[in-house]
Formats: sequence, C-alpha cells, structure tokens
Amino acid sequence: MDLASYAELAVRLVNTDSLGHEGGDQIATLEGLRALVADRQHLNHGVTRRDLEELRGMREEFRGFFTACAAGNGAAAADLLNSLMIQHPVHPQLSGHDGQPWHVHYTESGSMADKYAAGAAMGLAVRLSELGVQRFGTCQGPPCEGVFIDSSDDATRRYCSDRCAERAAATLF
Repeated sequence: MDLASYAELAVRLVNTDSLGHEGGDQIATLEGLRALVADRQHLNHGVTRRDLEELRGMREEFRGFFTACAAGNGAAAADLLNSLMIQHPVHPQLSGHDGQPWHVHYTESGSMADKYAAGAAMGLAVRLSELGVQRFGTCQGPPCEGVFIDSSDDATRRYCSDRCAERAAATLF
C-alpha cells in the first residue's frame, strides 16, 4: 500500500479551495467532487451531497494541519491529525489479491467522506513521521494559499505547483 498517495488526498482536497486559484471552488458541486476522486476507484462511487458538504468542511481541518507545519508547530499538527484519525478511523487488514504477496490495506468504514478523510489523515501521519514537519507547507506564491508535501531531496520546495513557481519567478524580473 502506498501511503504517500493517501497523503496526497489531503493536498488535493485543500487545494480545491478557491483561495488564490482561478476558477473558484473546485468542489462546489457533486460533479466537482466526482472529478476529484475519479482516479480513486474505492471513492468514486456512491458520492452524495452529504459527502460533498462534509469534505468541504474537512478541507479547513486539513488546511490547519499544513498551516501548523508551515509555522513549525509540530505539536499542533499532530493534535489535528490525531483528532482526524479518531473521528475517521482506519483498520489494518492483510490482503493477498491479484497474485500479489500478502500486504497491508487500510480498510475504511462509513461514508465516502469518511473514507476520504481516514485515508488522507493516515497518509499524512505516516508521511509526517517519515519526513518531519518541515516538509509540509503552504504556497509562497501570492495570492495562492495552496498546500504541498515537499518530497524533494534537498527540501527546497516553496510552491504548490509549477504554475505558482513560474509566476513568482516572473515577478523577480
């Protein structure tokens, strides 16, 4: 199981907000939410309006994690994640499907929003323990407020996307 990809669910969710992004809120509609999870088979069916509203609310909780990390406040970041993992628990389960050797899957329960939040929170917790608080940040390209996980070798990432990095570089000249 690739927990890094689960951590990216949190980045993806926070970055759907209209803060600094053109085009407005990307999950203002059920169609937007379906587009968000189109590549996640375990999430892309049975999406309801309630899931949409719950994820829009959770977006700020996940943003709080990245903001705490960017401020160097590991204790606050851990508290936020612990709270999310209590609210949206996952359960480890051994699986041996499709001819693969035994491996661990995290089974989530509840609504689609619960599954999304459980996977995202667990992924962030694992990545935080692997990378450290300094590898989670908020975009430094005004007016953007996107978030990112810096998995670069030299820990120098400062922008949520190439677009923001290019825009920031253009303002230097």
